[in-house]
Amino acid sequence: MSTGIQPQTHYSEQVFEKVHLEQHQLTSCEFHDCKFIGCSFTETVFDNCRFVHCLFKNSDLSLLRVPNSVFSATKMEGSKLIGVDWTQADWSSTKLADPIDFTKCDLSHSTFIGLNLKNIHITECIAKDVDFREADLTGAVFTGTDLIESLFNDTNLTEADLSRSRNYHIDPGQNVLKRTKFSLPEAMSLLYSLDIILDEGEELG
Repeated sequence: MSTGIQPQTHYSEQVFEKVHLEQHQLTSCEFHDCKFIGCSFTETVFDNCRFVHCLFKNSDLSLLRVPNSVFSATKMEGSKLIGVDWTQADWSSTKLADPIDFTKCDLSHSTFIGLNLKNIHITECIAKDVDFREADLTGAVFTGTDLIESLFNDTNLTEADLSRSRNYHIDPGQNVLKRTKFSLPEAMSLLYSLDIILDEGEELG
């Protein structure tokens, strides 16, 4: 079956719609300013591929494998990226000013452990059981994201924005929180890890 995408090929300013490439392997492909709309890449391997200024919209990339692949200034919108190990990707050449951007995506059961993800955007997403341990999330934006069961430990959240995010469990003693933005009532969860007693006071008659 022809997929319209061939290994070791350079693509520029192309739109791929409803491409089904499940359980395939793409090696050494380059995509610049390309769009992937309504595509399926479940259990696909992007091996040593490069995506620059690309958009994945309403696509399924669950269980995607990304060994040595680069995602620079790439946006993911309304897509499924469940169970992706992002530590396999090549982050060394990604400009910190142009990080990957996730909007209204499902990132559940994925891992970003130990990665330099300064200024990454993960907004209005479902991020259940995502591993952010030891990651540098300086300046990251998590607004509106559900972080239930996600792991934060030795994570740098300096100047990160978690306003309107929910269901997170972040121990202030085990993570770096400097000028980190939270919103109530969700921010009350930060107190659960502290050895303190909260006195709600007496009600006034």
